Amino acid sequence: MKDMTKKGSIEEIFSKARFSDEPDCYIVCFRDFESIRELALPRFIKESDNFQKIPSSRIKMIKKNNTVLFEKNTQLDE
Repeated sequence: MKDMTKKGSIEEIFSKARFSDEPDCYIVCFRDFESIRELALPRFIKESDNFQKIPSSRIKMIKKNNTVLFEKNTQLDE
């Protein structure tokens, strides 16, 4: 149940960013092997091949203009 809520939150943020906001204002932080990478939303979507290469479960944080919109609780999830 928790994972569906998390996935729904991410999908909702992405949908709003892509279709009714400025996508370049959004930064996606995700786990890439042993490091955390940050990409602007349009670049993340392209690089992840629309979540085919980078699943949403690897997203750690989504920010818009330095405001955190989503943050994964690493202590519980890992």
